[in-house]
Amino acid sequence: MSKLNPSRRRFIRHAVIAGVTVYLAPLHSKAYAALFEDKILQSPNWDPKTKSLRFRIDARAKAMGQKVFARDIRAKDMPHWPQQQAHAFILRATQADKLFTGIDLSLLGDDLQPDRLVTAEDLARDGLAFPAFYGDDMLLPTGKTPAYLGHAVAILIYHDFSRFRFAKDKLKFHDEVIRYGEHTGPLERDPWGTFRYVRVGGEQPLDDDRFSSLKDMPVFPAAMRKHLPVWPEGREGGKLDEEGMFYADGIASELQSPPDNWLVMSRQYNTQSIDTAALEPDNANGWYDSATQTLHLVAPTQSPQEVMSELPRMLSRAKMTVKQVILHPCYTVGYGSKDHCNFPYYGTVAAMYGDGHPVRLANDRYEQFQTGLKRHAFEMNYTIGVDKKTGILQSFKGEMVANGGGRSNFTPSVTMVGATAAQSIYYFPKSDLSAVGIASRAIDAGSARGYGTLQSMAATEIMMDEIAAELKLDPIEFRQRNVLKSGMKNTQGAIPAGAIRADEVLEKAAKHEIWLKRADRKREFESKNPGKRYGVGFGCVQKDFGTGAETSFARVELSKEGKITLHHSGAEMGTGMSTSQAVLCAEWLGHPADESHFSVTDWSQLPVVTSGDPYLMSQAKQDELQRNPLWSPSYCSPSSASNSAFYFSHSTREAARQLFMQAIWPAALSLWQTGIGGGQAAPLVVRAEDARWVEGGLTAAGMQILPLELLAKTVWEKGLTTGVMVHVFNRWQWAEADFTLNNQKLRLPIDAMAIRKAESWQIIMRDRVYYPPVQRNNAAVTYYSAIGTLAEVSVELATGKVELLNHHSILECGNLIVPELVSGQLQGGLAMGIGHALHEYLPLYEDGPGNGTWNFNRYHLPRASDVAVWRQTGDIMPALSETDPPKGMAEVVMIPVVAALVNAISEATGHRFRDLPVRADNILEVLK
Repeated sequence: MSKLNPSRRRFIRHAVIAGVTVYLAPLHSKAYAALFEDKILQSPNWDPKTKSLRFRIDARAKAMGQKVFARDIRAKDMPHWPQQQAHAFILRATQADKLFTGIDLSLLGDDLQPDRLVTAEDLARDGLAFPAFYGDDMLLPTGKTPAYLGHAVAILIYHDFSRFRFAKDKLKFHDEVIRYGEHTGPLERDPWGTFRYVRVGGEQPLDDDRFSSLKDMPVFPAAMRKHLPVWPEGREGGKLDEEGMFYADGIASELQSPPDNWLVMSRQYNTQSIDTAALEPDNANGWYDSATQTLHLVAPTQSPQEVMSELPRMLSRAKMTVKQVILHPCYTVGYGSKDHCNFPYYGTVAAMYGDGHPVRLANDRYEQFQTGLKRHAFEMNYTIGVDKKTGILQSFKGEMVANGGGRSNFTPSVTMVGATAAQSIYYFPKSDLSAVGIASRAIDAGSARGYGTLQSMAATEIMMDEIAAELKLDPIEFRQRNVLKSGMKNTQGAIPAGAIRADEVLEKAAKHEIWLKRADRKREFESKNPGKRYGVGFGCVQKDFGTGAETSFARVELSKEGKITLHHSGAEMGTGMSTSQAVLCAEWLGHPADESHFSVTDWSQLPVVTSGDPYLMSQAKQDELQRNPLWSPSYCSPSSASNSAFYFSHSTREAARQLFMQAIWPAALSLWQTGIGGGQAAPLVVRAEDARWVEGGLTAAGMQILPLELLAKTVWEKGLTTGVMVHVFNRWQWAEADFTLNNQKLRLPIDAMAIRKAESWQIIMRDRVYYPPVQRNNAAVTYYSAIGTLAEVSVELATGKVELLNHHSILECGNLIVPELVSGQLQGGLAMGIGHALHEYLPLYEDGPGNGTWNFNRYHLPRASDVAVWRQTGDIMPALSETDPPKGMAEVVMIPVVAALVNAISEATGHRFRDLPVRADNILEVLK
């Protein structure tokens, strides 16, 4: 590495993958100071009396404009890179129904031709292609039909900025640059994913199921015909999938010819595609150093581990030799848009053809709209049966189509989660929920916040209001009659983990003055505001958090001086997880982490390995693989699926707990038994469960308070554990393993561990591991957070304009790690839900963002004036006890406000809307 100066740079070898050595390299110089923890993350300002922070640990950088993103990094900021920054942009097809026949750059004249033009033919010649997850045709070959609007066809690289800028401006909005031939029509392909969950319960809610996906299996198509699923033939007593279809057929027949005492309602709902509108558009800056055969890449990503593992495999097949990859993962804001995003691989290709120059590839806002991962558009057909006399739900048949766009991305799992969430907070004795994630010519849809549940649950909540109206029941009372309670099964036949508290949310909502006084408020408002109509709406949902294969690493260390350092695999993407994870250390160590590091990819001291698919492997295969004491079903999760509060916290907490038990507690006992001054203290019975951190240090059962600094000094003097590193895995329950530590047998909720004695790390091999059975994959979800939202709106009859007057939310999310962060996530999520319900309109196809002409001038994100920013209120329900875990809540908070707003508009106008967004034009049309 002749061009690298080891004295100025810390290089951490992560692994050798596909023959390529992979390094994690923190950024130094101005880039390091701006982007990484040395300057962004301050030591916590901790109040030991209240056990709270004055501000989040990245607050100063955010408030003072010092939080710099990967997008801001140039070659001059990178030590040892060539200083001349090259730039690139991508040409994309704006038609997806004709053959692509080439490009015409004549608009550029002779002076603005690119220094390097990269096409599909170059990639094929040089052996460069996407990792398998992203499919074929990274650049579209001539003679093929684009798979989707915005399909990349060429990369133009310029060695100087001015020519790049002029050339990009010359070609922008000029569709004639891309040449097309024969009309073929859009590509027709099989769906990206198809799922069906059938459940028929017993006589009572707590009885054994007659059939369910957890007890038996989900139903999968027997074949595809004309790109649509063909389901197995239903047969009683047949194979499991045939038996499942037998019960599904029975549900359909009963809904078609229901008992006399049933009300059966069928409705269709549509919800739109949206742009995630993350602050930082996709970008990458890379340099291929041919002298050392090293690729350097700066990239923002929610899933740095995925880039670290897939990039070397991609490059190992290239004709240009790459021996080393040095990745600089950076903080970002994503909302799912940078989770398994393909942009780092485009940045890599640009760098490989940079002719020795670092190449920056960065979307402008038009390009981000044209290419950024979108939220899936859903079409939902629901049929629900309810007993007219009791108001008790009886049966639910749901058929959903999610538009996954031109590349698969996370469409299979989004489709699955949408189906399993459709029941919302309700118990159904019988259900048949199917979902198909189709391929289309739309832009790729990925893991946008809500992950399918926003779409399916909002529709359910809108339908519940209409059913309640038909039954002449108060909407909240109707919900209370049918709410899923602890011990009842979800539509997959799984009993949700922990207490289900949606019933408590409903009870509080029913007593809130917005609801109780809604009739009086309506009369008063409409009398004072002629030409306007008033309405109140409500929505209540519970959303899963996690994926069913959640994993993370955490490392907690204690210095001789009592300084606590945390390293974590999770990536900070604006949620405040860097603050919350640091604070979690205080529970066991008396103080938040003084120094924190995130997006860590070097876990070489605990070399966990993985193989197989955690969702698809057989029990026999898992039993075989787990014989390796360092094997886990999954290696490391990206920051997504609301996984930081519950899942990431578990690894942090367990590492801190073991550091306490193996170091702090033995040191405290030693000091109490011998006396701090070295004399003999009176013998007392002191138990670890009595230990308490108070102002000044640690005490237990009336013992002298011991400062952390003294405890740390004793730990190091006695050669006790000075650091703990753990790996955890969750498949809707935590994996556990038996370990032997200090001649003591321990069963811990982790699956791998290493400890540090002095400065040396050693792996503690597990004696036995207890992974959740693979059958739990069929549960699909078991962890839930609940929230209800009340919304007051006015509708102007002359224009159809909706004004959000006020909204109030009631959230249940366990114990709060940092209350201010929960409040921030609640307010931000509500704004996103309001935008989805009322404003954010994005056509899917030729008149949508795939044509390259969309920006915020056409796309209405909600402003402060749209969200009742000064009147909104929220209640956080207290945890059941101090031992309740914190729950993921960043996604659930955006969902019920969608239904609440639509239900409120229906109350105000007398018309029930079933398509989103509900804009003024839609309202005006029904008011005429």
